[in-house]
Amino acid sequence: MTDMTVRIGGLTLASPVMPASGTFAEGLARVMDLDRLGALVTKTITRELRDGNPLPRVAEVPGGMLNAIGIPSKGVPCFLRDSLPFYQRWRPPLVVSISAPTAEGFAALAAEISVPGVTAIEANISCPNIEEDGKAFAMQAGSAAAVMRRLRAATSLPLWAKLTPNTGDMAAVALACEDEGADALVVANTILAMSIDLQTFKPRLGNIMGGLSGPAVKPIVLRQVYQCARAVRIPVIGCGGISTALDAAEYMLAGATAVQVGTATFLQPEAMTQVIDGLAQFCAARGIGHVAELTGALKREDTHEADLAWAAPAP
Repeated sequence: MTDMTVRIGGLTLASPVMPASGTFAEGLARVMDLDRLGALVTKTITRELRDGNPLPRVAEVPGGMLNAIGIPSKGVPCFLRDSLPFYQRWRPPLVVSISAPTAEGFAALAAEISVPGVTAIEANISCPNIEEDGKAFAMQAGSAAAVMRRLRAATSLPLWAKLTPNTGDMAAVALACEDEGADALVVANTILAMSIDLQTFKPRLGNIMGGLSGPAVKPIVLRQVYQCARAVRIPVIGCGGISTALDAAEYMLAGATAVQVGTATFLQPEAMTQVIDGLAQFCAARGIGHVAELTGALKREDTHEADLAWAAPAP
């Protein structure tokens, strides 16, 4: 039987599969066994109440979907009163995703939710940064380092930094997060995109632009996981277009220690457990005793390394 455990910093997860923030909520407990997941990752919370973006907020596109949800949130008191007790019924570690418009806001929120029952914090630094004219913190190494520095000082919990794919130098951002105390990286959030309704000549999202997710983004994010895993020593969690066990295996071969499943859950609520079962079968068929052996096991032709140097600088 394949050992499905993986290590993310000081945490041991029962499997390498977990939900992507924003695609997971209490209702999934009705259709799947949450104890089978490696971790439970909450919807992103903010300190303030948020209504989110104007409708429509989602649109289907070839190969995936667009969303411009806008992080609606009921705030911290509601999370502590209602959500936290619910998630404490289950064995997997609870990872709370947080967002704030400033580095100081991130730090204050991290301190506020560093309570018993919360195992780790996923800092969604791929959200807009008021201090940088609305650019995401993770678009630049400097702003990513600044917010992670404040976060590390504010909490002793494990910190996962969720990066944005909308940057020209993700490896530099990844290194900056590692240097400032991140325990793991989540690579990556959605890719900025848009779509137009040719019947009405209007944008198909109320916010005009939104994030592209689903199978269409997988080759791009897979490359980014490969780059980041080669640049840092901390674990990388792959997130982008994972629908099957084979997708998850690719991410792990590229260097991911674990993976997050998002859009696939909207189509098939049991997608995560199907990926777990499929990964176990994939390993068993190849005589792999421990799923962690897949991480970074990509076989490269040394003669072609020079051709890839521009895309994957050595750590």
